[in-house]
Amino acid sequence: MSKSSTTTHQAAFTSHIAEVLWQEFPGHHGGALSKALVSEENSGSKRIDYRISSYEPMAYVEEHVHQVQEQIYHVLKGEGILTLNDQKKLMREHDYVYIPPGVRHSFSNTGLDTLVFLVITTPVHDQITPI
Repeated sequence: MSKSSTTTHQAAFTSHIAEVLWQEFPGHHGGALSKALVSEENSGSKRIDYRISSYEPMAYVEEHVHQVQEQIYHVLKGEGILTLNDQKKLMREHDYVYIPPGVRHSFSNTGLDTLVFLVITTPVHDQITPI
């Protein structure tokens, strides 16, 4: 007799960005806000976290490093300084960066206007576990 396994599928959904509340996640300071558009909480996804972030001038995420997570930041508006290990890079509208696991990074709004960018992270949790 074999056991049958049940696979749980997440449901597709649509939403409007205004329906999602701004949050200041841990390690984010000075008006560094994000909306978790696709997250484990609203989709059940274990593989992808998709956010839009809005940083006021002087706002920043402190330097950190991910063990297994990969990230993409895509700047939509504004400018700021991205630190990758010991290198600093000015990021502006239409610039994007891929950040592999193990790279220390931070992002600060050093401009005069709001810095708006997308953040795509995979997997959702920064630990080695089966997905």
